[in-house]
Amino acid sequence: MMLDTILSQAPVYLLVFVRCFALIMTLPLFSTRAVSRVAKIAFAGYMAFFMLGNAELSEYTAFLGSDGAFSLYFLFLLIGEGLIGIIMGFYITIIFAAFSTAGQFTAFQMGFSAASTYDAMAQVENPLMGQFFNFIAMLVFMQNQWFQRLFLGGLTSSFKALTAISVVNSGETIVTFMLKGLTKLFADALIIALPIMGTLLLITICTGLLSKAAPQMNLLSEGFPVMILTAFLLIMLLIPTMTDFFVRSFAGGFKAIEDLFTSISGGGLR
Repeated sequence: MMLDTILSQAPVYLLVFVRCFALIMTLPLFSTRAVSRVAKIAFAGYMAFFMLGNAELSEYTAFLGSDGAFSLYFLFLLIGEGLIGIIMGFYITIIFAAFSTAGQFTAFQMGFSAASTYDAMAQVENPLMGQFFNFIAMLVFMQNQWFQRLFLGGLTSSFKALTAISVVNSGETIVTFMLKGLTKLFADALIIALPIMGTLLLITICTGLLSKAAPQMNLLSEGFPVMILTAFLLIMLLIPTMTDFFVRSFAGGFKAIEDLFTSISGGGLR
């Protein structure tokens, strides 16, 4: 039954599959090397099959031909579908990068900037605090079932609103959307790290003034353990507030993606 449906609608299925696969390959956690490529392809194949009935790809009919044969136009449509999936996955990655960047700001102020190791989730070298914030954000993301909302809500809406043709016609809107996402990345990172960075900056200023007033005390060398202990205490106290901010960031990110779909589709999802 499943194979018969796929074979009867092979060109349309391939277009849907490319978008799903591009999203999975750029999405945090799914894009890591810990997930085998066979599992990614299989998951994208199942997602494409379930999305096949919701995909509004009637604009592609003129490019597929009456017999459904592949052509050069079809190749460009595949590239466009892959681009849509990359845009969605990359924007979710930007949201996670804000938490990782906040951890880097915090680690630099704590004196942990040199303690960098390979982060399996972000797939880059990341300070320990950046990995910690990224791990907390991933747990919040999974706990609030945002993966399900992304695949069942966001991906389904994208097939009802976006096609490769509409993306080409709305290139300026997409570029503006991505630039706003990068701006929001640094703004969110500063908001998360500002309480800890501000407190540690005050401690640094105080130890500097005291060391000038009493040089024989050598308070600068004692300031590092004080800053580390204070930073961990603040993180422990701020974890509930940070978690709430993480949830609001994910909600705002998904709302921004929905607004993009709405603006490109011409005012509403079909």
